Amino acid sequence: MAILKIHELRNKSTEELKERTGILKKELYELRLAASTGKIEKPHQFKEKKIEIAKILTILKEKETRDGSSTKTA
Repeated sequence: MAILKIHELRNKSTEELKERTGILKKELYELRLAASTGKIEKPHQFKEKKIEIAKILTILKEKETRDGSSTKTA
């Protein structure tokens, strides 16, 4: 899968972001297995997957705090 831009990630729903995080974590696990057997072809994917996971978790936290703050003031 291609790396998504931050504005593309912000347009996705919370459920889609959580699903994407699960997929990326599974891919990262599979990369680790391939690395342990010495069959990794693209080691740069480790960094890409970790960065995308961090972006998604940041956006999820932003949405959580934004939704949480709007309900507290109402």
